[in-house]
Amino acid sequence: MSTQWPGGILSKTPPTITAPVAGEGGSASGMWTMTEAMTYSKTGNWPKPAKLRQLWVWGKNDTGHLGTGNTTSLSSPVQVGSLTDWSQHIAGGEGHSAAVKADGTFWTWGQNTNGQLGQGNTTNLSSPVQLGSLTDWAYVEAMGASCLSVKTDGTLWTWGYNHNGQLGNGAVASISSPIQIGSLTTWGKAQGAGSSTILHVKTDGALWAWGTGSVGVLGNGATAHKSSPIQIGSLTNWATVDAGNGPFAAAVKTDGTLWTWGENSYGTLGHGNTTNLSSPVQVGSLTTWYSARAGDQALYAIKTDGTLWVAGRNTGGRLADGSTTHRSSLVQVGALTIWASVNPVAEGATGFKTNGTKWSWGECSGNLGTTGQGNNTTLSEPTQVGSATDWITANYLASGNCLHNLHFREG
Repeated sequence: MSTQWPGGILSKTPPTITAPVAGEGGSASGMWTMTEAMTYSKTGNWPKPAKLRQLWVWGKNDTGHLGTGNTTSLSSPVQVGSLTDWSQHIAGGEGHSAAVKADGTFWTWGQNTNGQLGQGNTTNLSSPVQLGSLTDWAYVEAMGASCLSVKTDGTLWTWGYNHNGQLGNGAVASISSPIQIGSLTTWGKAQGAGSSTILHVKTDGALWAWGTGSVGVLGNGATAHKSSPIQIGSLTNWATVDAGNGPFAAAVKTDGTLWTWGENSYGTLGHGNTTNLSSPVQVGSLTTWYSARAGDQALYAIKTDGTLWVAGRNTGGRLADGSTTHRSSLVQVGALTIWASVNPVAEGATGFKTNGTKWSWGECSGNLGTTGQGNNTTLSEPTQVGSATDWITANYLASGNCLHNLHFREG
C-alpha cells in the first residue's frame, strides 16, 4: 500500500487534524507520525479529503483501463473526465482500475475477463462505471486480475480471478460480483496486494495473509497457497504492509522498524544477500522508517526524515540511483529530504515530493510511456513530470505487472 494518510504529506511539520465523525468529514495536512497513523488505522476511519480531486492517468491502455473512453495508450498525464469528486482511494491491477468516490460509491473500468470489475459480467469497460448503488465503500485494492475492498463498517469484500485463493473465500473459483469474506468488522485499510497475494493489517495491528504462498511471500514460514486469511505470527504492532512482483513483501511496524520477506534473487529484501525468506526479518536496526513499497523486484522505502532508499533489481534504472547496478542493501537516492511517497509500476515507479511535485523513473516498458514524460525514454534518476505542484499523495497500489498510472490532482 502507499502512503494512505489523507491530505498526503504536504509539509514536514506535524499535521493539523480534524477528526471524522462516524467516518464522515475531517481533514489532515502535514507529515503523519507512526503513532498518529496507527491511531487512525485502529479506528478504521480516515478523514475524507477536504479538497476536490481530479483523476489523471497515463501509460498502457489496451483494455481501456485508463478510463478515457478508448484503448489508446498515453505517454503524458491526461484528466479522466471533468469530475472533481474522487476520493483518496484508487487502485490499478494488471489491466483494470477501481476507485472510491467521496460519496462512498465504487467505480471500476478496464479488463474484465475474470469478472474483476465486479459488475456481474465479463464485459470490458473503457470508462468508469459505478458498481451497484451502495455508498458505504471505504477502500480499494487491485491485485492482478482481482479486486478487494473494505467497507465503512470494517467488512471485507473481494471478487475477480481466484486461481490461488487470493479472494480469501476458501475456494479457487473466480467471482464476478463482490462477496463478503467472513463476518468480521475489524478489517483495516493498511494492506498490500501483489499479483495474487494479499497482506492485510487489521485494526488491532495484527498481520494477515492469503493467496499465493510461493517462495514464502505470505510470511508464515511456508510456501503453500492459502485460500482463507491466516494470521502471521501473534504480534499486533504492524503499521503498513505491501506486496510486490517477485513475489516479495515489505512492512513497517509501529516502532519504525522495516521488515521484508519472500523472493530475493536481486537482493530485493535489502539484507545484503540473495537468500529467500519465508518469514518477516528486520532490515537493519533503524527505527526511523516511515513507509515501504514493494515494486517490480525493487524495494522503495522512505524514512521519517523524508529521504528515499532503494534495493533490489535495477534493470532499466528502476532504483533511481543513476545506475543499473542491482543493490542487495538499501542505498539512498540522492540527498533530498522531501520525499512523501512512492508508487511502483512495472520496471519503475512514480514518486511524490512534499512540495506537491511528481517525479518518475525506470523503463518505459513496451514503449508505452509509463513514466509520463511524453516519450519512451528510460530514466535512471528521478525526473519531474511536468511542472504542476498540486499532485496529491493518494492511497494507490499498482500490482507488480501494472503498466498504467492513476493519480490525483487538486480540483
